[in-house]
Amino acid sequence: MTQNMDQEQVVMTPKCKTANSTVLVIERKKVQATNNDKVHVAGGDHTGIVINKEVVAVNGEVQQPAQLSLEFRVFLVNSHTGKHTQESRTLRYWFRELPEKGELTNSENASVAQEFFRELVSPQEFPRDYVGFIKKIMKLMQHNYRTINKLELELKQLEATEVPNRPLSADESILGTVAILTTEKLLEIIESSYPNPVVISEIAKEHGWDEEEISACLAELQNRGLIKSMEHGAFTRQQSQDAQVTVVKQMPTIASAHQPTIAIITAQYCEKIAVDAMIENKETFVRYTTIGESNVYTLGNIGAHRVVCTKLPTVGHTREAMTAAGNTTTRLLGTFQKVEYIFLVGVGGGVPHYTDYNKHVRLGDVVVSYPIKDKVIYIYCNDAKKVDKVCEFDMKPYSSPSLNLQQIARNLKFSAESHSNENPPWLTYINHGLKSLNSTQEQDFNPPSKETDKLYMAIGEKDLIEVAHPEPLENTFRRQEGCPKIHLSPIAAGRQVVRDDQLRQQFASTVGALAFDCEYDAVIESILGNCKESFICVRGISDYRDGLRRKEWQPYSSLVAASVMKAIICGMEPPTL
Repeated sequence: MTQNMDQEQVVMTPKCKTANSTVLVIERKKVQATNNDKVHVAGGDHTGIVINKEVVAVNGEVQQPAQLSLEFRVFLVNSHTGKHTQESRTLRYWFRELPEKGELTNSENASVAQEFFRELVSPQEFPRDYVGFIKKIMKLMQHNYRTINKLELELKQLEATEVPNRPLSADESILGTVAILTTEKLLEIIESSYPNPVVISEIAKEHGWDEEEISACLAELQNRGLIKSMEHGAFTRQQSQDAQVTVVKQMPTIASAHQPTIAIITAQYCEKIAVDAMIENKETFVRYTTIGESNVYTLGNIGAHRVVCTKLPTVGHTREAMTAAGNTTTRLLGTFQKVEYIFLVGVGGGVPHYTDYNKHVRLGDVVVSYPIKDKVIYIYCNDAKKVDKVCEFDMKPYSSPSLNLQQIARNLKFSAESHSNENPPWLTYINHGLKSLNSTQEQDFNPPSKETDKLYMAIGEKDLIEVAHPEPLENTFRRQEGCPKIHLSPIAAGRQVVRDDQLRQQFASTVGALAFDCEYDAVIESILGNCKESFICVRGISDYRDGLRRKEWQPYSSLVAASVMKAIICGMEPPTL
């Protein structure tokens, strides 16, 4: 059958070539029939695709700047030498309007570009050769993405490099391996269990370590003033010297006027320390017990409000962890019955947007739980499965009956963006917190280097590509250098979706989430079960998964989350006496 060449075709044309780079243009156009052997007209399954084999000169045409661009890097291996090199691949997009849709907004175009890119680099069908890669671009343009009018693909060879390792999560890092005993690893275990003390025999049993070697590491940590011994051979984290800590069997009675109205719940030690840095006139009580869960409560003031901060003894995916988290929350709300507002504060994993600068979440930013519809601010995924290449999610949404805290967060965000020449309040609190924490803590709460904020995507067979952060378009709000940005969206969670890069992105897109955390559904069940109508999650972004992968970002991201929490609390109406 003869093709009608007056119909719109997807045409690939070489634009220019140098010793280490090639630029190709792939666009929609009507091509006149020709017998030119420099032009290949595809047939069969590839009907509608035309390839110019040589550079075609274009006279008098003014090149419009691309509307969007996206760069990613692949890691190539030389089959003869075994050396790895990086290749930069840049996609530049031009869009068109369709009669049935009209002209799309910049945000809509960015969403199209993101979905195109995700499908292009899908692990199930990622082309490992140039021909396959270019062919996939052309087929996607031909069948699925009709609003993309033209793409420019630039391929550029870079220097030899080491292939990066994707950071593992806490649960991935222990699969099939035995962790090596170090003082740092042991301190991490003690901090994770705090306020529950740990004993040598239980650590040895769980991790397969020698008890004498554990004792030697514990002695070193004691000499450094980081841990202290308790009764029955147990050990726990030693608070900094400026913290007033009282160990009690039962919480002392607190006068009505000093009862907290705000509760703050954290899960990791660095999160608790960051929140404590925001509290004035603080005192800490540890309700220590050898049976069941111990509890830690730090009371004090933030602005005009009395607050109490606690740390969950453990958080995670096991039934024991979920039960402990729920029980700790229930005990907190039973002990302090005047609490009206609850903040879940700590780290989380950001959902990157590869093409939309305004929607892109970076390390050190903050995502505040905010509804897209029906007051839903937290969504837990129980299960996910693929049916005919479509993902189906079994999810449980959680709503906050009152959204007054969310409204304050929204006002803070838009005030900062409309007064970009002024420092937002949370930046001031970050700086104050750094001065306090750096003088008393072993952990480094300073922001890590921006060079460590890298985006990686898995493309199957343990291979990765590195994706560049999107650049701002003209006349868009630009983030203030060194100032974390607030994002508003529901927070998502779920072990199955968090573990799989593709499922995580699809679930986030389905529910509109910009961050994941390490499963607080048991905590939220307890909050709602205790009839508390106003709660909010504040997540400082420390990785691009669930907050548990990038240890170097956790202290700073915890501090940023605590600082945004303080800005929200200071924006609340003073309590009525």
